[in-house]
Amino acid sequence: MFPTFDRIKELCQKRGISLSKLEEALGYSRNTIYSMKTKKPNAERISEIADYFNVSTDYLLGRTDNPAIAGDSKEYIWQGKTLNVEEMASNVMMFGGRELTDEKKKIIQSIIEGYLKEAGD
Repeated sequence: MFPTFDRIKELCQKRGISLSKLEEALGYSRNTIYSMKTKKPNAERISEIADYFNVSTDYLLGRTDNPAIAGDSKEYIWQGKTLNVEEMASNVMMFGGRELTDEKKKIIQSIIEGYLKEAGD
């Protein structure tokens, strides 16, 4: 079994859409995504799906656990130090005694990025 299907399924769940809706949005025939459970998808399909979810093709293929696209750096220079905001936000595990969801971690990341952009101006 290829990890691509599992990654796509996970991305659909996070986005709140079904695999069928993804197939429809991309103009694929029914069960195209399901066939990726047992067959390696072609490069064009991988690229289209990666673009749809704004993740790297390497992430979809299971070559990395980092969904970020190369060159889409989340690093900032602040007080002479290089900060990786995505890493900082992912290290925040709890707030107010409750565990944070991935969605809330992304919100924290956006807040940090906004602050650093404004502080840099």
